[in-house]
Amino acid sequence: MLGKTAGGLFWMFRYLERSENTARLLDAGFRIALTRSSAAESEWASVVATAGVSGAYKEKFDQYRAPYVIDFLLRDKANPSSVLSVIEAARNNARLVRTALTREVWEATNDCWIALKEILANPVSERDLPDVLTAIRRESTLVRGALHGTMLRNDIFDFAMLGTLIERADSTARILDVKYYVLLPSASFVGSSLDNVQWESILRSVSAQRAFRWLNPGDVNPMSIAEFLILDRRLPRSLTFCYATIVANLGYLEEEYGLRLPCHDKAAPVLARFKESSIAEIFDYGLHEFLTVFIRDNMELAAQIEQDYRFSG
Repeated sequence: MLGKTAGGLFWMFRYLERSENTARLLDAGFRIALTRSSAAESEWASVVATAGVSGAYKEKFDQYRAPYVIDFLLRDKANPSSVLSVIEAARNNARLVRTALTREVWEATNDCWIALKEILANPVSERDLPDVLTAIRRESTLVRGALHGTMLRNDIFDFAMLGTLIERADSTARILDVKYYVLLPSASFVGSSLDNVQWESILRSVSAQRAFRWLNPGDVNPMSIAEFLILDRRLPRSLTFCYATIVANLGYLEEEYGLRLPCHDKAAPVLARFKESSIAEIFDYGLHEFLTVFIRDNMELAAQIEQDYRFSG
């Protein structure tokens, strides 16, 4: 496969995943801001920080007010990670690799772009926000459903999955890192029971609230949530699940091309670290430090994949 096509697939699905992650993050922030009005500004600040766009936001606004944050993350063309920006970027990449996609995947992507462009044509009020966020999640889910339902399991599918899972892992790590320290009053509270509503915002951010409750009835605490989001291979948004699938897809590419590249050697140790670590060991090491190392390694892996498969070539 041409590197340019591989890169188009990789980034198309990174951008689609980012649009959904942003919607989930906004939904969690909105719920907390409603239940904790006195802390609403700090929650909106944490949403912006988790999205990784604090610098760009501060260039435009000096307050973390709901209308500002909502518009910046959903519609602002000056924000390259806004939903409107990334959906357009996903569609542009889909056009670039149109011949590599089934008709169903292309149509779902194009329909997603058309629908969200219309929905986000005007500023979104707080009253309408839940319905808009539901629509964003639904549209990206339709594209992913078309991918899994109609695409051959070949190198095209592998690059699409790599883009999805690199982005998903980054989002889960950032949500856990930023929100954990926003919600934790002090280090002395690690491992203790805290306000369930606040801790459940972390689970809502990654659509894991119901799954967590199935496995941990009546037991919501910082350590169990962190363990679920980092180490549980059953959760599609956990770091371990993402990296097990990344390693598998890289393995399929190695087998198909008959070539082992540096990116394979970067991914395997990250997965091994998850398999060999307990949540107690991670907390002893320092959750923030552990996640900081992971986010760096994940970014380096993404760059290595781009280099090894010559996306710019």
